[in-house]
Amino acid sequence: MGFAALPALAQDAPEDTATPPAAKAPEPQRSKTDAAATATLAALLPHLAGNDTIPLMDRSAMFAGDLSRLLSAYDASRSVASATDTALANDSDGKVQSILRRAMTLLGTPYRWGGTSPDAGFDCSGLVGYVFRTALGIELPRVSREMASQASNQLIRDRSALVAGDLVFFGRRGRVDHVGIYVGDGRFLHAPSTGKDVRTDTLLSGYWGDKFMQARRLDL
Repeated sequence: MGFAALPALAQDAPEDTATPPAAKAPEPQRSKTDAAATATLAALLPHLAGNDTIPLMDRSAMFAGDLSRLLSAYDASRSVASATDTALANDSDGKVQSILRRAMTLLGTPYRWGGTSPDAGFDCSGLVGYVFRTALGIELPRVSREMASQASNQLIRDRSALVAGDLVFFGRRGRVDHVGIYVGDGRFLHAPSTGKDVRTDTLLSGYWGDKFMQARRLDL
């Protein structure tokens, strides 16, 4: 099926070999998003080609579905990154940067239910409340569902409209049960669950992508 050639989809089309090639200018460095898309696509190929127990047509359909989800996430990540770049460019008072700097210093802090400080550990809403309180003096409700229902903050439902510093909410069956801070490039920082540390995850696909419900933008 020629799988080995498929990763070239993420690159420019080859030049016409009928004419002598001119001196080749160095290619601009690809963005992190381009590199991630190519790497993910390459990782799918062995998974598809190596499983001979699946009929050929079923394997082809499975690959097409994986590729479709990959390209959708790739397009969404470009839109999100553009919105974040614009927000940071307009961050003249440095408030968004203050939020991000404070949030990033907490990476690796252990999760603890009911925790609201680096020493005690954090649960999801405890982490978000601590960041906004210590970075900008903004007090937020203690639990995620109350943060999500604050009508005074702009409601955002489209992931492509997110900018760094937005609060992002997740849940099941229409009920919010988790919150994090959007940091850009399709990723958010949060305290996930018992036994895990504060970290960043993607909200464009996978587990958290499926649970994303809405976001709120605070008037900083």
